Amino acid sequence: MRFALRSFATVVSGFLILAGCGRMLPDFPPPPPGTSWPAAPSRTEAPLVGGLVDSPLDGGTRSAVIRESAELSQCVAQLTAARVTFRPVPDKGDPQACGLVSGGVLGADYGTIARMTPGDVEMTCRTALAVSIWRRQSLEPAAREILGSDVVQIDHFGAYACRNVNNGGASNRISAHAQAMALDVSGVRLRDGRRITLTNDWYGDTHEARFLRRIRDDACRIFGTVLSPDYNAVHRDHLHLEATDTRFCR
Repeated sequence: MRFALRSFATVVSGFLILAGCGRMLPDFPPPPPGTSWPAAPSRTEAPLVGGLVDSPLDGGTRSAVIRESAELSQCVAQLTAARVTFRPVPDKGDPQACGLVSGGVLGADYGTIARMTPGDVEMTCRTALAVSIWRRQSLEPAAREILGSDVVQIDHFGAYACRNVNNGGASNRISAHAQAMALDVSGVRLRDGRRITLTNDWYGDTHEARFLRRIRDDACRIFGTVLSPDYNAVHRDHLHLEATDTRFCR
């Protein structure tokens, strides 16, 4: 028994000596001159989940769209986190005339019910980000609230078209469509079978008209320029949603 106690005391003493020696070990050597060790990760940091696409609209949404789409990689990260399909494509054409820069193909949004028709639309990533926010934070909830049904299809006339504003007309100014920075939405189809269009439902005090005006007004908080039938006859059948550094809504 005395032998066992002596052995235990010896082990404990050795452990204390080693522990004491441990306190005397030197710290990590300093980094090379002109450099520094990277900062420890913050415990408050979290992966991007949903991000901007899943954030409710507020006074800073439009600025956030511009900020988060300044770099293509960050814009794609926002869409990917929200389960929006977007396939980047190489830059092409003339950015001052007809072309596509920092763009790709917007496919299905697997975080929503509605699908765009036609699908796989080529546009800038900024436009894709703005459209995805508008779809989730305005169009779908407004349809459920005002029309009592889900949107299952978004009908549009496309994004890219190499032309001047107003389809040529008297203007020599290049259209935002010439750089795939705008989408023309003509209406929606609901789960209950109804079809809502700008042509037939914009005017009046019906539920359909209130729905269309709501999603136009919300779009003005997301896009740089939004044009509706209230603007001119050229836009009598669609909402022009333009993701540019502009500020006009009508």
